[in-house]
Amino acid sequence: MYDKTVRRRRAVLLLLVACSLILLTAYFGESGGGALHGVQRGTSAVLSPVQEGASRALKPVRDLFGWFGDTLAAKGQVKELRAERDRLRTEALRREALERDNKRLSDMLELNGALGLEAMAPRTGRVIFQSPTVWYATIRVDKGSDDGVRVGHPVINEEALIGRVTQVFGGSAQVTLITDTTMKVPARAGPRGIFGVVEPASAGNPNDLIMRFAPPGARLSPGDRVLTRGTEPEDRRRSLYPPGLPIGRITHIVNEGTDTQEIHLRPFANMRSLDFVQILTRPRGGGE
Repeated sequence: MYDKTVRRRRAVLLLLVACSLILLTAYFGESGGGALHGVQRGTSAVLSPVQEGASRALKPVRDLFGWFGDTLAAKGQVKELRAERDRLRTEALRREALERDNKRLSDMLELNGALGLEAMAPRTGRVIFQSPTVWYATIRVDKGSDDGVRVGHPVINEEALIGRVTQVFGGSAQVTLITDTTMKVPARAGPRGIFGVVEPASAGNPNDLIMRFAPPGARLSPGDRVLTRGTEPEDRRRSLYPPGLPIGRITHIVNEGTDTQEIHLRPFANMRSLDFVQILTRPRGGGE
Protein backbone atom coordinates (compact mmCIF):
# COMPACT_ATOMS: atom_id res chain seq x y z
CA MET A 1 0.00 0.00 0.00
CA TYR A 2 2.82 2.40 0.92
CA ASP A 3 4.72 1.63 -2.32
CA LYS A 4 1.62 2.42 -4.43
CA THR A 5 1.17 5.79 -2.67
CA VAL A 6 4.81 6.74 -3.28
CA ARG A 7 4.64 5.71 -6.92
CA ARG A 8 1.41 7.70 -7.36
CA ARG A 9 2.97 10.84 -5.87
CA ARG A 10 6.03 10.51 -8.07
CA ALA A 11 3.86 10.13 -11.15
CA VAL A 12 1.85 13.23 -10.23
CA LEU A 13 5.08 15.19 -9.67
CA LEU A 14 6.47 14.11 -13.04
CA LEU A 15 3.20 15.03 -14.70
CA LEU A 16 3.24 18.50 -13.15
CA VAL A 17 6.85 19.05 -14.20
CA ALA A 18 6.06 17.96 -17.74
CA CYS A 19 3.01 20.26 -17.88
CA SER A 20 5.10 23.15 -16.60
CA LEU A 21 7.73 22.58 -19.26
CA ILE A 22 5.09 22.39 -21.96
CA LEU A 23 3.37 25.58 -20.79
CA LEU A 24 6.68 27.47 -20.52
CA THR A 25 7.70 26.35 -23.98
CA ALA A 26 4.36 27.35 -25.42
CA TYR A 27 4.37 30.71 -23.52
CA PHE A 28 7.77 31.81 -24.77
CA GLY A 29 7.06 30.44 -28.23
CA GLU A 30 3.82 32.34 -28.90
CA SER A 31 3.39 36.02 -29.72
CA GLY A 32 2.48 38.75 -27.19
CA GLY A 33 -1.18 38.46 -28.12
CA GLY A 34 -1.40 34.72 -27.63
CA ALA A 35 -3.78 32.84 -25.35
CA LEU A 36 -1.27 32.15 -22.58
CA HIS A 37 -0.25 35.79 -22.45
CA GLY A 38 -3.89 36.72 -22.23
CA VAL A 39 -4.40 34.32 -19.32
CA GLN A 40 -1.39 35.90 -17.58
CA ARG A 41 -2.83 39.40 -18.04
CA GLY A 42 -6.19 38.32 -16.78
CA THR A 43 -4.76 36.60 -13.74
CA SER A 44 -2.65 39.67 -12.94
CA ALA A 45 -5.70 41.91 -13.27
CA VAL A 46 -7.64 39.68 -10.85
CA LEU A 47 -4.84 39.22 -8.30
CA SER A 48 -3.46 42.77 -8.37
CA PRO A 49 -6.16 44.25 -6.08
CA VAL A 50 -5.68 41.34 -3.72
CA GLN A 51 -1.91 41.89 -3.62
CA GLU A 52 -2.35 45.64 -3.10
CA GLY A 53 -4.79 45.07 -0.25
CA ALA A 54 -2.52 42.53 1.41
CA SER A 55 0.41 44.95 1.04
CA ARG A 56 -1.57 47.76 2.71
CA ALA A 57 -2.76 45.45 5.46
CA LEU A 58 0.77 44.22 6.19
CA LYS A 59 2.38 47.71 6.02
CA PRO A 60 1.90 48.46 9.77
CA VAL A 61 3.52 45.13 10.58
CA ARG A 62 6.46 45.88 8.29
CA ASP A 63 6.74 49.38 9.75
CA LEU A 64 6.72 47.97 13.29
CA PHE A 65 9.52 45.55 12.54
CA GLY A 66 11.41 48.34 10.77
CA TRP A 67 10.98 50.60 13.83
CA PHE A 68 12.33 47.89 16.11
CA GLY A 69 15.31 47.40 13.82
CA ASP A 70 16.01 51.14 13.57
CA THR A 71 15.68 51.53 17.35
CA LEU A 72 18.15 48.76 18.07
CA ALA A 73 20.57 50.18 15.52
CA ALA A 74 20.18 53.67 16.99
CA LYS A 75 20.85 52.39 20.50
CA GLY A 76 24.01 50.73 19.26
CA GLN A 77 25.10 53.97 17.60
CA VAL A 78 24.33 55.99 20.77
CA LYS A 79 26.44 53.62 22.83
CA GLU A 80 29.33 53.94 20.36
CA LEU A 81 29.00 57.73 20.27
CA ARG A 82 29.00 57.94 24.07
CA ALA A 83 32.12 55.81 24.25
CA GLU A 84 33.79 58.04 21.64
CA ARG A 85 32.67 61.16 23.55
CA ASP A 86 34.13 59.82 26.81
CA ARG A 87 37.38 58.93 25.07
CA LEU A 88 37.69 62.39 23.52
CA ARG A 89 36.83 64.05 26.83
CA THR A 90 39.53 62.03 28.61
CA GLU A 91 42.06 62.94 25.93
CA ALA A 92 41.11 66.62 26.21
CA LEU A 93 41.54 66.60 29.98
CA ARG A 94 44.88 64.81 29.66
CA ARG A 95 46.01 67.33 27.05
CA GLU A 96 44.96 70.24 29.29
CA ALA A 97 46.89 68.74 32.20
CA LEU A 98 50.00 68.30 30.05
CA GLU A 99 49.75 71.86 28.74
CA ARG A 100 49.36 73.18 32.29
CA ASP A 101 52.37 71.18 33.49
CA ASN A 102 54.45 72.32 30.52
CA LYS A 103 53.50 75.95 31.19
CA ARG A 104 54.54 75.70 34.85
CA LEU A 105 57.81 73.98 34.06
CA SER A 106 58.55 76.55 31.36
CA ASP A 107 57.83 79.40 33.78
CA MET A 108 60.10 77.72 36.32
CA LEU A 109 62.95 77.63 33.81
CA GLU A 110 62.38 81.31 33.02
CA LEU A 111 62.53 82.18 36.73
CA ASN A 112 65.77 80.20 37.06
CA GLY A 113 67.29 82.15 34.21
CA ALA A 114 66.09 85.52 35.51
CA LEU A 115 67.43 84.95 39.03
CA GLY A 116 70.50 82.90 38.12
CA LEU A 117 69.37 79.90 40.15
CA GLU A 118 71.19 77.27 38.09
CA ALA A 119 74.22 77.58 40.40
CA MET A 120 72.01 76.58 43.34
CA ALA A 121 71.49 73.06 41.97
CA PRO A 122 67.68 73.18 41.93
CA ARG A 123 65.86 69.85 42.20
CA THR A 124 62.45 69.86 40.54
CA GLY A 125 59.80 67.84 42.35
CA ARG A 126 56.07 67.28 42.27
CA VAL A 127 53.76 67.91 45.18
CA ILE A 128 52.41 64.54 46.33
CA PHE A 129 50.56 65.67 49.47
CA GLN A 130 49.12 68.95 50.72
CA SER A 131 48.08 69.72 54.25
CA PRO A 132 44.29 69.54 54.69
CA THR A 133 44.35 72.49 57.12
CA VAL A 134 42.65 75.73 56.10
CA TRP A 135 45.93 77.57 55.46
CA TYR A 136 47.76 74.70 53.71
CA ALA A 137 50.81 75.03 55.99
CA THR A 138 52.79 72.03 54.72
CA ILE A 139 53.25 70.00 51.56
CA ARG A 140 55.21 66.88 50.72
CA VAL A 141 57.27 66.56 47.54
CA ASP A 142 58.75 63.53 45.78
CA LYS A 143 62.38 64.57 46.29
CA GLY A 144 64.38 63.63 49.42
CA SER A 145 67.80 62.83 50.81
CA ASP A 146 68.47 60.51 47.87
CA ASP A 147 68.32 63.63 45.66
CA GLY A 148 70.57 65.78 47.86
CA VAL A 149 67.76 67.51 49.73
CA ARG A 150 68.48 68.65 53.31
CA VAL A 151 66.53 70.32 56.10
CA GLY A 152 66.58 74.10 55.66
CA HIS A 153 66.77 74.20 51.87
CA PRO A 154 64.56 76.97 50.41
CA VAL A 155 61.74 75.94 48.08
CA ILE A 156 60.21 77.93 45.21
CA ASN A 157 57.61 77.30 42.53
CA GLU A 158 57.34 78.97 39.13
CA GLU A 159 56.37 82.28 40.75
CA ALA A 160 58.19 82.88 44.03
CA LEU A 161 59.45 81.56 47.36
CA ILE A 162 56.94 79.21 48.98
CA GLY A 163 58.82 77.84 52.03
CA ARG A 164 61.67 75.66 53.20
CA VAL A 165 62.36 71.98 53.84
CA THR A 166 61.63 70.95 57.44
CA GLN A 167 61.71 67.14 57.23
CA VAL A 168 63.60 64.84 54.88
CA PHE A 169 63.11 61.18 53.99
CA GLY A 170 64.83 58.97 51.45
CA GLY A 171 62.50 59.69 48.53
CA SER A 172 60.44 62.63 49.78
CA ALA A 173 60.56 65.76 51.92
CA GLN A 174 58.17 67.91 53.90
CA VAL A 175 58.06 71.61 53.06
CA THR A 176 56.68 74.15 55.52
CA LEU A 177 55.11 77.05 53.65
CA ILE A 178 55.74 80.72 54.40
CA THR A 179 52.07 80.95 55.42
CA ASP A 180 52.74 78.69 58.42
CA THR A 181 52.69 80.45 61.81
CA THR A 182 56.19 79.15 62.60
CA MET A 183 57.79 80.78 59.53
CA LYS A 184 59.81 84.01 59.53
CA VAL A 185 61.67 85.17 56.42
CA PRO A 186 64.25 88.02 56.46
CA ALA A 187 63.22 90.35 53.63
CA ARG A 188 63.77 93.70 51.95
CA ALA A 189 61.09 95.81 50.31
CA GLY A 190 60.73 98.64 47.85
CA PRO A 191 63.34 100.38 45.70
CA ARG A 192 65.39 101.31 48.80
CA GLY A 193 65.56 97.72 50.03
CA ILE A 194 64.02 98.36 53.44
CA PHE A 195 64.75 95.46 55.80
CA GLY A 196 62.14 93.56 57.78
CA VAL A 197 60.86 90.10 58.65
CA VAL A 198 57.95 88.51 56.78
CA GLU A 199 55.56 86.21 58.65
CA PRO A 200 51.89 85.16 58.34
CA ALA A 201 49.36 87.86 59.17
CA SER A 202 46.91 85.34 60.65
CA ALA A 203 46.21 81.64 60.56
CA GLY A 204 43.80 80.60 57.83
CA ASN A 205 44.57 83.31 55.24
CA PRO A 206 47.30 82.22 52.81
CA ASN A 207 46.93 85.47 50.83
CA ASP A 208 48.02 87.85 53.61
CA LEU A 209 51.54 88.19 55.03
CA ILE A 210 53.04 90.91 57.26
CA MET A 211 56.47 92.48 57.13
CA ARG A 212 57.42 93.58 60.65
CA PHE A 213 60.32 95.51 62.17
CA ALA A 214 60.70 97.95 59.29
CA PRO A 215 62.00 101.36 60.48
CA PRO A 216 59.30 103.99 61.14
CA GLY A 217 60.62 106.32 58.46
CA ALA A 218 60.64 103.70 55.73
CA ARG A 219 59.23 104.97 52.46
CA LEU A 220 57.10 102.08 51.24
CA SER A 221 53.93 102.07 49.17
CA PRO A 222 51.31 99.58 48.01
CA GLY A 223 52.64 97.81 44.93
CA ASP A 224 56.25 97.65 46.12
CA ARG A 225 57.89 94.24 45.73
CA VAL A 226 59.21 92.26 48.69
CA LEU A 227 62.23 89.95 48.19
CA THR A 228 64.32 87.72 50.43
CA ARG A 229 67.13 89.62 52.14
CA GLY A 230 69.75 86.86 52.12
CA THR A 231 73.31 87.84 52.97
CA GLU A 232 76.05 89.78 51.30
CA PRO A 233 79.43 88.02 50.60
CA GLU A 234 81.20 90.01 53.31
CA ASP A 235 78.57 89.11 55.89
CA ARG A 236 79.71 86.11 57.92
CA ARG A 237 76.21 85.22 59.00
CA ARG A 238 74.41 82.57 57.00
CA SER A 239 70.84 82.79 55.74
CA LEU A 240 68.44 79.98 54.96
CA TYR A 241 67.30 81.94 51.90
CA PRO A 242 69.50 83.36 49.14
CA PRO A 243 68.98 87.07 48.40
CA GLY A 244 66.57 88.28 45.77
CA LEU A 245 63.91 85.53 45.77
CA PRO A 246 60.45 87.06 45.13
CA ILE A 247 58.05 86.84 48.08
CA GLY A 248 55.13 89.14 47.39
CA ARG A 249 53.78 92.64 46.77
CA ILE A 250 52.70 95.20 49.39
CA THR A 251 48.92 95.68 49.54
CA HIS A 252 48.47 98.16 52.42
CA ILE A 253 50.22 99.52 55.52
CA VAL A 254 48.66 99.75 58.99
CA ASN A 255 49.92 102.40 61.46
CA GLU A 256 52.25 103.73 58.80
CA GLY A 257 55.28 105.63 60.08
CA THR A 258 55.04 104.33 63.64
CA ASP A 259 57.07 101.78 65.56
CA THR A 260 54.14 99.34 65.33
CA GLN A 261 53.47 99.67 61.63
CA GLU A 262 52.39 96.50 59.85
CA ILE A 263 53.23 96.19 56.18
CA HIS A 264 50.78 93.76 54.58
CA LEU A 265 51.70 91.93 51.41
CA ARG A 266 50.15 89.32 49.18
CA PRO A 267 52.47 86.43 48.22
CA PHE A 268 53.24 86.02 44.54
CA ALA A 269 52.78 82.24 44.78
CA ASN A 270 49.30 80.76 45.01
CA MET A 271 49.60 78.48 48.03
CA ARG A 272 46.33 76.76 47.14
CA SER A 273 47.59 75.61 43.75
CA LEU A 274 51.04 74.09 44.16
CA ASP A 275 52.03 71.38 41.71
CA PHE A 276 55.72 71.55 40.75
CA VAL A 277 58.38 73.03 43.03
CA GLN A 278 62.14 73.49 43.03
CA ILE A 279 64.35 72.83 46.03
CA LEU A 280 67.55 74.92 46.02
CA THR A 281 70.09 72.43 47.32
CA ARG A 282 73.04 74.88 47.28
CA PRO A 283 71.58 78.27 48.29
CA ARG A 284 73.95 81.22 48.18
CA GLY A 285 74.91 82.24 51.68
CA GLY A 286 73.33 79.11 53.10
CA GLY A 287 76.10 76.60 52.51
CA GLU A 288 75.94 73.04 53.73
